Amino acid sequence: MKGETPIEYHVPALLGECIEGLCIKPDGHYIDVTFGGGGHSRAIMEKLGAKGRLMGMDQDMDAYANTLADERFTFAHGNFAYVANFARYYDMGQVDGILADLGVSFHHFDEASRGFSFRGDAPLDMRMNSGARLTAAHIVAGYDEQALTRLFTVYGELRQARRMAAAIVKRRATAAIATTGALVEAVKPFINPAQEKKELSQVFQALRIEVNHEMDALEALLRQSIDLLKPGGRLVVLAYHSLEDRMVKNFMRSGNVEGKVEKDFYGRVVAPMRAVNRKVIVATAEEVSRNPRSRSAKLRVGEKI
Repeated sequence: MKGETPIEYHVPALLGECIEGLCIKPDGHYIDVTFGGGGHSRAIMEKLGAKGRLMGMDQDMDAYANTLADERFTFAHGNFAYVANFARYYDMGQVDGILADLGVSFHHFDEASRGFSFRGDAPLDMRMNSGARLTAAHIVAGYDEQALTRLFTVYGELRQARRMAAAIVKRRATAAIATTGALVEAVKPFINPAQEKKELSQVFQALRIEVNHEMDALEALLRQSIDLLKPGGRLVVLAYHSLEDRMVKNFMRSGNVEGKVEKDFYGRVVAPMRAVNRKVIVATAEEVSRNPRSRSAKLRVGEKI
């Protein structure tokens, strides 16, 4: 039912640190671009006054079931790569803060039919937006060996990427790899038994990132945040993958994801944002014990100059 959060749809990592990073003003306007189970959004709403506003975005319509029944809240169904368009459509104006939790919700892992998990056997899907065309099955069936190797190397950081790619190409020549179980069976000979869970997670992570164009979407979000934020507005990003975290770190330092620093005539760094936390924020041992998925979370906070 709308407004009722399913049990453990998602447990937000570093929740207190995220809210602190946003430095919420009671009458401010905020955007949670990864609404999910609504955990971060609920915490933001608790800090807002009567004139405050919050827009929660999610490309997965399953998240709509968690919508907040509050006139100050607006749910927007869409990819955060188009956050500026949605902010314009809902008349948000320039905002005081943007929050992005780039982690995958418990809901996606636990909903076996979505194909995000290597546990069990399900269609090889992995689409965050079920209306999108590209699925993990399409990638496994259509990418050549070189493209698959690059995918598993860059997005999965797997040492056996080339051999896994070759095994997939060889297997699909005689039988389609259309399920999560078939994919696991194809790559398992090249998985370290002592690291099985971790390495299978990396295989699935690589495909998920490609299916959902996650790196392109993140870059688009970062670029748009400069015009969306008011001077002094905060950008709060929780990343779980080294590539994501590097992009966020570079952007907050230089204003671009490549990290190319520009200087003025006097040699001073010219950047539209400054990093609020010079050192990345990570979960405490206590939080990790309560929520193991927070172990890889890295939080960075930037402020528009």
